[in-house]
Amino acid sequence: MSDPGAAPGADRSRRWYGRRHGRRLRPGRRGLLETLLPRLRIVLPPHGERLEAASLGAGAGRDLWLEVGFGAGEHLAAQARAHPDIAFIGCEPFVNGVAGLLAHIERDGLANVRIFDDDARRLLDALPDACLGRVFVLFPDPWPKKRHRHRRFIGPATLDGLARVMADGAELRVASDSMTYIVWTLDHVTRHRDFRWTARTRSDWTQRPADGFPTRYERKARTQGAACVYLRFVRRPRG
Repeated sequence: MSDPGAAPGADRSRRWYGRRHGRRLRPGRRGLLETLLPRLRIVLPPHGERLEAASLGAGAGRDLWLEVGFGAGEHLAAQARAHPDIAFIGCEPFVNGVAGLLAHIERDGLANVRIFDDDARRLLDALPDACLGRVFVLFPDPWPKKRHRHRRFIGPATLDGLARVMADGAELRVASDSMTYIVWTLDHVTRHRDFRWTARTRSDWTQRPADGFPTRYERKARTQGAACVYLRFVRRPRG
């Protein structure tokens, strides 16, 4: 049987370093990959072309938010439930995580979520300019070894891509329990001309935003006694 979690026409020239498969899925969740995922999956246009906001559920005054690496989907599903008037895109190459989000979508009847089950950087290349109102990068793999730093999602090239697809005043939220990743993120984002860190007091980065929801990884980190940091940046106005 072909892998229902593999995006059709996926270009593997850009190497993906994370896992794509975990434990064997239960029949119900595998069934969601075969039936529900094809209806929600974002298929990239031919190389060099851009997706239209309307095809992503946005447009006509409807905002569009993106979560990069949604894990098991608990945060994305909670945001979609809390904001039914906003369109959401979730990026996650890990098949088991995609199945987890699909289970949330089916259970809660969520109609405002689309899925890109591949590397988020490929999607950034295809998104229209200034289409995103918010981007979440929550508890990503910190790739702690020095030789693996180039694998981190936050970096100069990706920030250029985010700056292009984020609307003026749009918010980038990054959270982690890895201080190495936090320092890396602050260094790269604050030096980028198109982003500004919004923190004014210590609580701005030590407490989860009031309208945020915990992820499974955040709960695990706190259970283990780790400190979590929440960074919020805004996209500066163009021109």
